[in-house]
Amino acid sequence: MKELHYLNKYFIKYKYRFLLGIFITIVAQIFALFTPKLISSSLNGIERASRNNSALDSVKNELITNILLVIGATILAGFFTFLMRQTLIVMSRLVEFDLKNEIFRHYEVLDQHFYKQNRTGDLMNRISEDVAKVRMYVGPAVMYTINTIIRFLIVLIYMYNVSPKLTLYTVLPLPFLSFLIFKLSVEINKKSTLFQQFLSKVSSFNQEVFSGIRVIKAYALEKQNEATLQTLAEESKTKSIALAQVQSLFGPLMATLIGISNLIVIYMGGIMYIEGSIQNIGTIAEFILYVNMLTWPVASIGWVSSLVQEAEASQKRINEFLKTEPLVKNLSEDQPKLEGTISFQKVSFRYKDTNILALDEVSFELEKGKTLAIVGKTGSGKTTLLSLLTRMYDVDKGTITIDGIPIQEINLYHLRNSMGIVPQDTFLFSDTIENNIRFGNETATREAIEQSAKDAEIHDAIVSFTNQYQTLLGERGITLSGGQKQRVSMARALLKNPTILLLDDCLSAVDTETEDKILHRLQPISQNKTTLIVSHRVSSVKNADLIIVLENGKITQQGTHNQLIIKEGYYKNLYLKQLSEKEL
Repeated sequence: MKELHYLNKYFIKYKYRFLLGIFITIVAQIFALFTPKLISSSLNGIERASRNNSALDSVKNELITNILLVIGATILAGFFTFLMRQTLIVMSRLVEFDLKNEIFRHYEVLDQHFYKQNRTGDLMNRISEDVAKVRMYVGPAVMYTINTIIRFLIVLIYMYNVSPKLTLYTVLPLPFLSFLIFKLSVEINKKSTLFQQFLSKVSSFNQEVFSGIRVIKAYALEKQNEATLQTLAEESKTKSIALAQVQSLFGPLMATLIGISNLIVIYMGGIMYIEGSIQNIGTIAEFILYVNMLTWPVASIGWVSSLVQEAEASQKRINEFLKTEPLVKNLSEDQPKLEGTISFQKVSFRYKDTNILALDEVSFELEKGKTLAIVGKTGSGKTTLLSLLTRMYDVDKGTITIDGIPIQEINLYHLRNSMGIVPQDTFLFSDTIENNIRFGNETATREAIEQSAKDAEIHDAIVSFTNQYQTLLGERGITLSGGQKQRVSMARALLKNPTILLLDDCLSAVDTETEDKILHRLQPISQNKTTLIVSHRVSSVKNADLIIVLENGKITQQGTHNQLIIKEGYYKNLYLKQLSEKEL
């Protein structure tokens, strides 16, 4: 149960709902317990009438009165039970809402290293299936536990007042029941944990298949993936059935023990009535009703125990993520106005998962409003450099400063909000084109959106669509071509009007003619912005104020375009190669 202690803060938050639910439960149980007393009274009246015919009329009146009282008490008990559910179950929905938001907010602050180690399907399963299991604990499990405890206490008090001896016989099976519940609960916890872990595996596989469906179809791998899913589904079914088999033992077990209690009441009550220990036959009927009133609470103990065990297994998985500390932390609340002067001073970085040294003592200075171009072979560290600047990762050695301030001392969200990023791996949301561009600036007008689209040379393509800016994109922008996605992503960054503009090989899927138009439009836009461009095309970087060449994480050359084409090295060779290709 220690994993579920994490939820105590939510019980404290909604303490008034919780306490009100307990009060309503007590009232509902009191009204429900009127019925056995009234039926006992009615049977005793019938017994008196059978011995004395003169009391027949008064007994009839008593029976009618008791029937009306039973109906009234039942209606009131049902009404308060409804209020109990409205109070406690609604509380569980509020806790579910809060917990999902807490998990989502934590997902947002976790760093890239975390997302490299964990699969999307597993993340989704923990915020959906696992939270749903926890909600069943906070709602139904807690509600029925309170209901069971209160009913047991009240019923036992009533029974003891009527006949202490018969009460003792009635509750004899309960210790045995408690032992069996404990043993079953332990087994359920084990099987529930295994099932939830495997469910994450199935979810991750499905998510990857749906995301990569075009590749799967292109390589005709449908049958292989279908076979893999069939194997996973069979194993999932096996684990689910194993869990259900253990859970299914509760129902028959409860029914058997309640049946034994009824037999004990009838047998021992009958003997006590014959011996004269019990004066009225109605007492036996009253006890039978009490025992049957305990049927659902006792039966629910098994179900509740199962819910608690499943919730504990799920909360343990949730806590694993909630207790994960991000490697990149927001260490400051300072939000200085950033001008955009960037300095790298002997910056080194090694990826922890692959142990690759991506940057090795990289140093350069870039004044505000200037443009830096970064070129180099694949894997030379170009994208890593931008990732360090945006603090997707923190440097291992060296210092990165903006306007002379170490970036760790700048509020993380303010830092990133000052930047406009067009990533190498373009991501668009399953929304309209307009909303995808507006993502960078939610208050932007339609005119500003269209202007940024024109600057990115995508406006004409958008207006040619049937629904124009209201065109709904598929998952990850699948509706658009690669070049169109890159230009929409650029329009999104330009609309933000950032202080620092980062372009990570964002024109690789665009033809050279369109590229020239975009670069021409970018020149006046980037005059007052500090711009970093990563590219494999010399045409994209030749107008930069400073060009650096990266090889194996080190800067091998730096200078202007004219300076670098004179020297031997990667940049000159790239320039000559692309020049000859252009002539061809």
